[in-house]
Amino acid sequence: MSSNFDNRVPILSTAYSPPIEYFASFINSQTLLIECCENYQKQTYRNRCHILTANGLLPLIIPIVRSSSKYIKDIRIDNSSQWQLKHWRAIFSAYKSSPFFDYYDIYLESLYSRCYNFLFDFNTELLKEIIDLLNLGTQIEYSSSYIDNVSPSYVDLRSEFNPKKPSVYYKKDMIKYHQVFDHKFGFVSGLSIIDLLFNEGPMAYNYLESISKSN
Repeated sequence: MSSNFDNRVPILSTAYSPPIEYFASFINSQTLLIECCENYQKQTYRNRCHILTANGLLPLIIPIVRSSSKYIKDIRIDNSSQWQLKHWRAIFSAYKSSPFFDYYDIYLESLYSRCYNFLFDFNTELLKEIIDLLNLGTQIEYSSSYIDNVSPSYVDLRSEFNPKKPSVYYKKDMIKYHQVFDHKFGFVSGLSIIDLLFNEGPMAYNYLESISKSN
């Protein structure tokens, strides 16, 4: 898989604090298209991410309201459980000792302190913030209807990233980066982009490039 897909625009599903390889897939793209009108799918990155804690891998799951609507843009968040506070406490506990936590936490914590009604809106704001922190410069566009027939100027990555299957971006001999708890668990792949950001800081961009060039 080419790192820039021959200049085609990647089409991706919305995702909550997406995995590292999600960002590697569009690091060399000026534009990213997010699908707004696909059906919501359970147990995907759309409302979950994974971080590494002192006790091992921890899934962070945004609770949603059961709805008759299946479109991802219409899925409401269940804010009755104080999920934002719980998620931020877990993130703080996991990464407070990471090298770059103090550089970035203020930007992300502010998002977790706001109330969002729709999953798509929260995911989008978080994605924009992380793109800025990584200095990617990628512009986000949104589909106006479900994209069924993908034109040659796009590459469809909507089903590429799933917590139930390994990503093509990870190889057995892949370059590893320092993780807070690698002395306990070794290197763990498939984590949220914030793991890379807090541990590598400005060098996160270089790491994403190295992954994208290997495909």
